[in-house]
Amino acid sequence: MKTKIALLILFISGNLFAQEQKMSDAEIAAFKQDVNVVSNKIKTLSTDFIQYKHLDFLSKDIETSGKMIFKEPSLLQWQYKKPYNYSIVFKNGKILINDEGKKSAVDIGNSKIFGRINKLIVGSVSGNMFDDKEFTISYFKLKGQNLAKFVPKDATLKKYIKQIELTFDKEEATVVQVKLLESSEDYTRIVLKNKVINAKIDDSVFTN
Repeated sequence: MKTKIALLILFISGNLFAQEQKMSDAEIAAFKQDVNVVSNKIKTLSTDFIQYKHLDFLSKDIETSGKMIFKEPSLLQWQYKKPYNYSIVFKNGKILINDEGKKSAVDIGNSKIFGRINKLIVGSVSGNMFDDKEFTISYFKLKGQNLAKFVPKDATLKKYIKQIELTFDKEEATVVQVKLLESSEDYTRIVLKNKVINAKIDDSVFTN
């Protein structure tokens, strides 16, 4: 019985190890090049998303869903449609919020942390985040996917975001999942699906 248990543990740990393997320097260089080539071609992007908010004190993650729309260089809208209507637009140095008709605005320029978070969000959507000056970055291989983990070097930002994990489709070299780990054990995981790249999007879409 002990032997069977030991073999089971080895099998499980072996599978876990196989799921996430560190990339070699050559693989990192090739991966970054693929992502940069694709992200440089992205002028617009729209995608459905499902967001899972994990709070340590809750037994079940909070699930919301909606649509995200991006237009270069930095127009970005998150439309939450279920279970409530809520939208956030990043536009002209401001964050525009529409909470079921109740509107408000935040000037990004007045907050260093908001500016950095805005840059992170836009970068995570386009896949263009490989800045070694801003982050300590590690790269991993998964089955059919690649994973990049970003740890902020800025102490102020690190108080809000402990780590960012971007999962890329290996063939398309585009982001399919964003995971934001907070300084606590809480995290937000966003799964992107049904992506449409470079369709015509009018600026009026980003009116909140």
